[in-house]
Amino acid sequence: MRTLARRLLIPGLTALALTATGCGSTSHTGAAEPAAPAAVTPSSDGTSEQLDVAAAPQGTSTPAAVARADGKGRTEKSALKVASYDRATGRAVIAKGAQTPGRSPAPGKPSETGKSPEAGKSPEAGKSPEADKPVAVGDVIASAPAPGAPAGLLAKVTEVVGKTDKGTEVKTAATTLAAVLGDDKADGKVPVDPAAVTVEPLTKGVTFSWAKGPGLTFGPEGAKLPLGNLRLDVNASVDTAPDAPASAGASVSGFVQLAPQVEFAYDGSAGGAPGPRGAFLGMSGDWSSQWKLQGRAAASTGTPKRIPFAKLHSSPVIQVGPVPVVVNLDLTCYIQVEADGRVTLDVQQDVKGDFKVGGSYATGKGWTPVSASNVKSTPVRASVTAAGKVKGAIGAEASVGLYGAVGVTADFAPYVRGEGDITAAASSDGKTSLDGAWALYGGFDLSGNLQLQLSLFGTPLFERKIPLGTLNREWALSTGHIKR
Repeated sequence: MRTLARRLLIPGLTALALTATGCGSTSHTGAAEPAAPAAVTPSSDGTSEQLDVAAAPQGTSTPAAVARADGKGRTEKSALKVASYDRATGRAVIAKGAQTPGRSPAPGKPSETGKSPEAGKSPEAGKSPEADKPVAVGDVIASAPAPGAPAGLLAKVTEVVGKTDKGTEVKTAATTLAAVLGDDKADGKVPVDPAAVTVEPLTKGVTFSWAKGPGLTFGPEGAKLPLGNLRLDVNASVDTAPDAPASAGASVSGFVQLAPQVEFAYDGSAGGAPGPRGAFLGMSGDWSSQWKLQGRAAASTGTPKRIPFAKLHSSPVIQVGPVPVVVNLDLTCYIQVEADGRVTLDVQQDVKGDFKVGGSYATGKGWTPVSASNVKSTPVRASVTAAGKVKGAIGAEASVGLYGAVGVTADFAPYVRGEGDITAAASSDGKTSLDGAWALYGGFDLSGNLQLQLSLFGTPLFERKIPLGTLNREWALSTGHIKR
């Protein structure tokens, strides 16, 4: 996604064309109060396990995980599934699905039955028979997306209503990940499958492409994309000044290329205290964008004009040991133009870098925001006529959460802006003069908030949103002076 902001001051009475060619290649990074995810290492007491974090297998039904209320067994995969769910009443129907391999015990550890699996037998042999028994009051169910629960289900059984022709009907109440992850630990990054991203164009001229897996996959016009990347190309019109001629129509064109990934960490070894010792949820990714703003953009004062051009959504399921954790990602890509005066311009820039946003939790410190970015600008071309300032950007509003609840929101906006102060004079003898200076800058803004719903980890609820803090970096691209 690309966000470039540009302000350019321009000549007054005489139309002036200036061309700036420059490059800011310095990296710029920063974070609002550095807070890395809590270190997640295997404990020495043998009571907790280090769980793998990976994308859930595709093409098969992801089994539900069940934590039993009797406390005798650990959370396990089961053959149970959520056949239906009614959010309004909290009622669910739990059915028996196909048999699936259970979680095999760690090396040197007994199975959940207390007996080691016999040599030569599959992991299924070491799975507790408790995993597939009917659910009971107090059991906790973690499920991938299911009918009536498109964002998955994480719930505790409060009442068993009875049998139906589809399974066992139960009443449920909200619960937390601590109820299924317990004192285990997990830490990992999972790339988002670009093929599973849905895109809703909001303007004409938007196309979407992606690359996944082995083999050659191409973007628009034969542009080869790196594997795991998704790309949005846009060619949209921008409002022009009321008195602008038809030939001065404004437009923005270019592309945003992104390889997003989910970052998840959990440390449940809290020494008997309720809730985890540490946790992290965030989104990061590589960013590449190239865009051009042309024509006479309409003057605006006060609030910059933001034009959303596409919405993207994905609900990847990451497998944290036996537990399917549903992550919801949403991004809205936008164009933003801010003009002080009426200008005719032709500006282009390439931006490459990365970003990271999220929230990190540690016992005694609570939730701390994490925001960082490393962006590089490559050569810029700009030509401007008229008088005023201009700032232009292509950016993205993003949110990441769990089981349909938003946890982190962020706004990432690389930009280019220009400033200038140019005056022109003419005398009765026909002599004219032009005097002025201009400057072009690149930069980015990164801002956002942590949301209350991060308490889904089992951490204490905080009273209000916690701002990520505005991270801003700016660097000079080119300057010049005109006198004649």
